[in-house]
Amino acid sequence: MKRRMGVSSGLELITLPHGRQLRLDIIERHNTMAIGIAVDILGCTGTLENRAGTLNKIIQVAVELKDAMGDLYSFSAIMKALEMPQITRLEKTWTALRHHYTQTAVLYEKQLKPFSKALHEGRESKYVPPSSVSVPLLMPLVTLMERQAVTFEGTDMWEKNDESCEIMLNHLATARFMAEASESYRMNAERILADFQPDEEMSEILKTEFQMRLLWGSKGAEVNQTERYEKFNQILTALSRKLEPPSVKQAEL
Repeated sequence: MKRRMGVSSGLELITLPHGRQLRLDIIERHNTMAIGIAVDILGCTGTLENRAGTLNKIIQVAVELKDAMGDLYSFSAIMKALEMPQITRLEKTWTALRHHYTQTAVLYEKQLKPFSKALHEGRESKYVPPSSVSVPLLMPLVTLMERQAVTFEGTDMWEKNDESCEIMLNHLATARFMAEASESYRMNAERILADFQPDEEMSEILKTEFQMRLLWGSKGAEVNQTERYEKFNQILTALSRKLEPPSVKQAEL
């Protein structure tokens, strides 16, 4: 990579003008992961308890990504999915989670949500020691650098904050730190994955292109990004309302 791009890692590349394609790929992958997780929840058409069980497992995955794997990028994709309006409006499902999986519900509300908020406000360095991170939070930086690219839910949560300018500067400062700490992240990832045996047959499923084809089909994946996201947003809304129909008052709104 250093010979071709003039940098030694992808974390350095995303901070440079010629890293645009990598930034776009990171945004696309993050969005497809979030959409896929939302589909897992909304596609669970069994009993309310089954859907709460699915929600419980997804939150447990988020905990593992945060604490055991140090993968803040994937962690943020799960949190993005859980905070989509189509998911947060499922009051019966969240109530069932609190009833059947109380510890998970408390963990999500008291630890994961505040942690995610701190990350997106640019306070990552205060909450996460570099020695525990394998993949840092990337979305604020790549979103800032590719503002013309569409994000699935429009503006990010940190952009709606009254301190958005200060937060933006925090993210830019964090970007410089990430580039400098790339070797540390690589070593952490190697340590965490030391005993991991990859399944070559499963590698295709993990590719962004496969996820896009799975969600939109081969032809749909080639459609304009804005149109793709808008249509899938409508699908998620329809699925959410089918699972838990809105009240008369909500329907009027």
